[in-house]
Amino acid sequence: MGVQWFPGHMHLTRKAIAERVKGIDVVIEMLDARLPGSSANPMLAELTGERPALKILNKQDLADPQCTALWLAHYAGISQTQAIALDANMAAPAKALIEACHQLAPHRGGMAKPMRVLICGIPNVGKSTLINTLTRRRVAKTGDEAGVTKLEQRITLAPDFYLYDTPGVLWPRIIVATSGYNLAASGAVGRNAFDEQEVALQLLVYLRVHYPNALAARYKLAQAGQHTEEHLLEAIGRHRGAMAAGGRVDWQKAAEIVLHDFRCGALGRISLERPDEYARWLLEGQRLDAQRQLKKDALANKPRGRKTQQEPTE
Repeated sequence: MGVQWFPGHMHLTRKAIAERVKGIDVVIEMLDARLPGSSANPMLAELTGERPALKILNKQDLADPQCTALWLAHYAGISQTQAIALDANMAAPAKALIEACHQLAPHRGGMAKPMRVLICGIPNVGKSTLINTLTRRRVAKTGDEAGVTKLEQRITLAPDFYLYDTPGVLWPRIIVATSGYNLAASGAVGRNAFDEQEVALQLLVYLRVHYPNALAARYKLAQAGQHTEEHLLEAIGRHRGAMAAGGRVDWQKAAEIVLHDFRCGALGRISLERPDEYARWLLEGQRLDAQRQLKKDALANKPRGRKTQQEPTE
């Protein structure tokens, strides 16, 4: 299975970003601190070009702090890029955000040259919640499902600081298979675009290797790292009472439990990727994508057999 989700309003958002970015000084991209690489939009990089970028690793309170530190160091090594980690419910994130933008665009500021900032991110990354925290009032609609914000809006954070909010947007084709699963596990993808059981099993593959103690503590599983993902999901279903008729485990309910527990932080502070891991996944995804394109081109250029016209009979 490949997780893909690009509703119609995202096409409009892409056009809106392309138009708006022409007058923007800094681009803020909100990332999920649990999956920074997978939640970074390659389409956004194409649209914004060489403009200074501020990466906000949101939901840091749910992420593994050691992994978050690795990602902050990774972004610190990229030209014209800064990164900060926060969670959208922090009391005063506005100061850090505004200071970082001024460092990236020191020539902007004051009423004559107000700072113009575009904030983007994938669906359900917490962008609207952050904006409401920044403004200390409810100016952006929030929700626990992907695709809540549908329209662009301008928000004044200071007399000379304008923030342009855009709807959450993914990209037309996700070439890194693991990224698709991670995005689905995080809640960034619409529910109808993936199979919960398959995503939960993929999540357990990673957790049993990197966070077996978290699984053991949450679901009372001995030696969680030594079991297959199917066995783990079965055991979790029995432990949590996700049962169907005849004493069978309801795998759908068990999968929903695992995904919910990851998303809300009940499993503890967990990250699904490190910079080096994501770099490997991306290279493999690009390799496979190039192979698919070669096959597609070969089929398109394949000569078609000439049809011979049948001679008329006397």
